[in-house]
Amino acid sequence: QVQLVQSGGGLVQAGGSLRLSCAPSGRTFDIQVIGWFRQRSGRDSEFVAAMKWNGNEIYVAAALEGRFTISRDSAKNILYLQMHDSEPEDTAVYYCATARTVDTLKSEYDYRGPGTQVTVSS
Repeated sequence: QVQLVQSGGGLVQAGGSLRLSCAPSGRTFDIQVIGWFRQRSGRDSEFVAAMKWNGNEIYVAAALEGRFTISRDSAKNILYLQMHDSEPEDTAVYYCATARTVDTLKSEYDYRGPGTQVTVSS
């Protein structure tokens, strides 16, 4: 079992920045890919960003590149999602998740955090 504890999120004005955190625990040696997907109201889950747990490969949704970055503090074992130049369309529940591959993160994840609400006001 892997537990994912999320923090961060909340309300931010358009153009502002926000950082989300995800702290995995438990059988972290089983993790292959870890990242974020989001669920906007009335829409399907959307891949945001991910990285290989034991590598340096980073993947960011093309539409979010340049505004969103994913990183990991290996010493603290924390995953981050940094959001810049936030837009009202970024309003969503953001989930931290683990999966076998990047492609399966948003829908066939192995483990998922509880989610955190991000609201971007215009």
